[in-house]
Amino acid sequence: MLEALGNLLFGGSCFLCKGKAAALLCAACDADLPRLGPELCPRCALAAPAGAVCGRCLTQPPAYDATHAALAYAFPADVLVQQLKFHGELALAPLLGELLAARLFGNNVGYVVPVPLSAERLRSRGYNQALEIARHLARATGTRLAPDLCERTRDTPAQMELSLPERIRNVAGAFHCPRIIEGASIAVVDDIMTTGATLEELAATLKRAGAARVVNWVVARTLPTRV
Repeated sequence: MLEALGNLLFGGSCFLCKGKAAALLCAACDADLPRLGPELCPRCALAAPAGAVCGRCLTQPPAYDATHAALAYAFPADVLVQQLKFHGELALAPLLGELLAARLFGNNVGYVVPVPLSAERLRSRGYNQALEIARHLARATGTRLAPDLCERTRDTPAQMELSLPERIRNVAGAFHCPRIIEGASIAVVDDIMTTGATLEELAATLKRAGAARVVNWVVARTLPTRV
């Protein structure tokens, strides 16, 4: 399927380097993707020795129960995410979904829920990139896609330039689950996880509505800057 999309939309050229390719990415660019290794904290998907729960998640357990991420948010993965998110390159959604789906064996959930956009942001952008990725993940895992299970109740400034405390305040009370989902196991899909503030607030909202387990499925994880 991806090979056919690559030939149809990009004329047999790689989306990143524009060299000859049978799919959206050539073999060299695919090999350059910053895939995450196995030694990650199962709660937040940051590096942790032997893949154990990290100290932060032990001392301050997040509302979500697990995080699965495919890539580090670094070149050239960041280019793919940004082109989908801000430039309408919707053909990248299946590619990013496929990369993430490869990390999800045995992760059974009842619903796949994309992080919702506000009505204002959706009108401005014209699509929800998390929903486009979630469509592929729902098909790949045979799980029910539930884009209306949770809603964003107000528009919020972009999180990108905010500090962690500002991010937490920015999304506080920004989501609402309009129905009881007692005992449900839910996967929340997003393109990028940075501080986790948005996913934390959404998980807390879903659990107040009765969800028993909430896991994050994210394409790219921002890693701490080394100094």
